Amino acid sequence: MINSLKSVLFLGALTGVLLFLGKHWGGDTGMILALGFSLLMNVGSYWFSDRIVLSMYRAQEVTPDMLGQPRLREIHDILVALARRGGIPVPKFYIIEDPSPNAFATGRNPEHAAVAVTTGILDLLTPEELSGVLGHELTHVIHRDTLISTIAASIAGAVTMIANMAQWASIFGGREREEREGGGLGDIAMIFLAPVASFLIQMAISRSREFMADEGGAKLCGNPLFLARALAKLERGVDQEPMNANPSTAHMFILEPFKGGGLMALFSTHPQTEERIRRLEKMVPSASTPVRHAF
Repeated sequence: MINSLKSVLFLGALTGVLLFLGKHWGGDTGMILALGFSLLMNVGSYWFSDRIVLSMYRAQEVTPDMLGQPRLREIHDILVALARRGGIPVPKFYIIEDPSPNAFATGRNPEHAAVAVTTGILDLLTPEELSGVLGHELTHVIHRDTLISTIAASIAGAVTMIANMAQWASIFGGREREEREGGGLGDIAMIFLAPVASFLIQMAISRSREFMADEGGAKLCGNPLFLARALAKLERGVDQEPMNANPSTAHMFILEPFKGGGLMALFSTHPQTEERIRRLEKMVPSASTPVRHAF
């Protein structure tokens, strides 16, 4: 409940940044145009984001004839069992040819969802650990996190675009706000600070949803330690083999696909893995009996 409230507040703050920018540079008309532009981006992202991201990583859908491969059959059976346990349709299953271990879910709702895993994760995790990872991704689907993250990314993108437009306008003339007291300096500050603020809010939304997906995934697979062990292995795997991923899609993966230390940690789309594991381990005393699955 707390994380859900945080997400609502963060989305509200992100929308507020967008509307403030529109108001600042275009008055009431600019504010209305900024909101309309954001809604247009959201509609496009809602309908097409899954196809875009799957094609971006050249994901291949696992067809029935491919299930003759024991490993793919195993993963597919895990996915089917967890989806039934979660009360949702079985998502489409995709494979990405990449040695870096990772996974993500996409789709606008449970009826149009897809789960993609890399070949690297198949070579690294046990069936129990994979059930934790897939449970995490299915929880994103159940909570419609893909929709929330798409809205956040769209609004943040709109903020950045408006700031860039204002920057070019100031270079080539634009409104002569410098005639007003502090107007010029205020515009310059907003051009640089607004995108940073929107990006930080977007990251906060993503982090909140990851904790919720960890908790839900642990419950779906039946043992929080399955996911905890998977996260520890994935952390080491990504360190050794970072993924050549687009930063705009980093929030979708179960673990950030590339690493950035120092100040870059401030811009991470995910909570610290150590903290995620600690929270999962705290769930163990109240966890249900580990699933004796037939995966």
